[in-house]
This record gives sequence, C-alpha cells and structure tokens, in this order.
Amino acid sequence: MPDHHVRPLVARPLRFRYSPQHWSEQRVHDDIFRPLDRNLGARAAGPWYAISGSWDTHRFEMANGDIALFARTDGEAYWMGNTETPSSLWRTDKFGWEEVPYPVARWAQRELLATLHERDPWLADYPYLSWFFLPVFMSKDGRESTRAFFREHAAGFPDASRRETTRYIEGILETGALDDYRDVMAGKLGTSPHVDRVRMSAAMAEFIAADILVDSGYDITPEIEVTTGHSLDYRAVDPETNTNVLVEVTRPQPPANRAAAGPVAAVRDTAETKTSGQLANHGGGATLFVDCSSFPDDAWRMVRGEQPDVRHRPAVVYRARPDGRVEGYRKGSVPVSLEETVSFV
Repeated sequence: MPDHHVRPLVARPLRFRYSPQHWSEQRVHDDIFRPLDRNLGARAAGPWYAISGSWDTHRFEMANGDIALFARTDGEAYWMGNTETPSSLWRTDKFGWEEVPYPVARWAQRELLATLHERDPWLADYPYLSWFFLPVFMSKDGRESTRAFFREHAAGFPDASRRETTRYIEGILETGALDDYRDVMAGKLGTSPHVDRVRMSAAMAEFIAADILVDSGYDITPEIEVTTGHSLDYRAVDPETNTNVLVEVTRPQPPANRAAAGPVAAVRDTAETKTSGQLANHGGGATLFVDCSSFPDDAWRMVRGEQPDVRHRPAVVYRARPDGRVEGYRKGSVPVSLEETVSFV
C-alpha cells in the first residue's frame, strides 16, 4: 500500500520548501527518509558537495531516478526535490532560488548540476544553459522532455544540429540579461512529461527576441503587466535616451505542422490571433515581433519574398538562424532600432 505520508508534487519548476522548525537526525530519518523509502525505494546517499556555514545536509536518491535535498540548521530547514513531498513538509511555504540563504542555494545548485551532467553529459559543455534551465531540467515531470527538446529537437530550429542550436542559446544566456528573471523565463519551457515542440519553440522565440533587443543596445525587462491585466513579453529601454518600447512576441508554426495553406498564410493567421486578442485588448502601443525561426529555408523565402502584412503596426517579421544571422522585414514605423542586428530585406 502507498505510504500516506507522501503526496505528489504539482508539476512545476523546482523551488525550495521552508520549514521553520528544528530537525534532528532522527526526525529526518523518521519523517523524510522512511516515507520516501516506503513509497519509492529511497537511499540516503551522502551529499556530493560541502556547504558553508552551520548547515547539515542530506541527499536522498530514489529508485525511479528522483532526487531530494535537505539542509537544516538550528530551528529551520529547506527541502528541494523532484519527487514526492513527505507529509511533514506539506504545509510549508515555497521560495525561489534567490529567496533562500545563499549557502543553501549554492549547495543545492552544485548537487543538481552535477547530477544533471552525470545523467546528460553533453550538457556539461553548456554551463550557462545548464544553470539557467536547471529548475526545469531537473523538475519532476519535465526533466526528460526539456532536455530532449535541446538534444533531439534542436531547440525548435529546422535544418540545424543539436550542437549549433544549443551553442546559440548558450550565447544568448551568457550575456546575463535574463539572469534576474530565471525563475519566470526558465519556467516558460514548461514541465510537461512530453515534448511539445510547438509550445517549447514559442518559448525559445522569447529568448531570440531578447537576444535581438540586447544586441541592438536595449535594456530589457520581461513580463510587463499592462492596465488591461495582460502581460506583454518585454519592455525595451534605450539607455541613452531612456525611451522605452513594449514588445510582444509570437511564433508561427511551420507550415507542415498546421492547416494553413502555406507559410505566408501561417504568418498572417498567427499574427491575426495575437493582434485580435492580446494586443487588441492592450489597445495599441506595442511592437509585434513575429518570429519565423521555425520555418525551413524554402518556407522563409516565400515569406521574405511576399512580405505579408500581419494586421498590426508596428511589426517586425524575422527569422533567426543558430549562427546568429537574423533576416527580416518591417511593417509600419518600428520604434526600436534593430539595423545592427537584423538584416532587413
């Protein structure tokens, strides 16, 4: 019979649970290890790394590949795991990586990164990507699908290798422009147990847009709430003039994956969905980025040749490649200067 001291976690990126209580070695064994062992077959493995300060640490490894970490000191403790949560921690508050003591966050990060690289050694060549997406790469339900998206689906880019595309996203993250927003941005990749290439590629479109804006000299802030109650993807600020522009990103599906009659219709239909919904509710004032990076060469050539209208102005329609080349066209008076980054046709 399943142990009733354990219940499944909701499928979300990894966060810490905080317990403002005293935890003895015996209590850890009775209230954490034993329920996990009964339910999943657990091993109390020794931590792989030391922690600074007066913390005692524990690492639990489950037979199904799950892992849990626990750090305790006088009167408080932190739990993180991509496994079921023992009942002794059910009513505890959750905190993000930047909200817990630095020694705890640093220790947990080192443990999880080492585990990630042991299980997917190829990711060790991409330290920024590994760190940034760690909350989903090591999540309960999303750990296989999120890694597979980069490993087997080239991060949504057609006609490109895993190494090319992963190196490209690594370069975007190396700038540090999104470091402060890791929790929300990494979570966009999702924690579904199955690869949803369309949705995950749409998430990558936001990273490509960030790269275009940062390379063009803008400071960016993601997830900007507007008065309608919606959020737009970015605020881009020119540090020299302090002028700012709101940017919303959409990514049409490749024509082969949709009912639209070709790539031009795909661009029009996807942009219309965005403009008749979120941007219409916003009431104007935002620049629309239409990312066609999922389109293969022949499909993009058709779009580039016809340059279809997208029923919103200002708009930029573009396609990025993993070597950093970005080609596109504009509709209306675009208030962001992108000439140094985008080759306009």
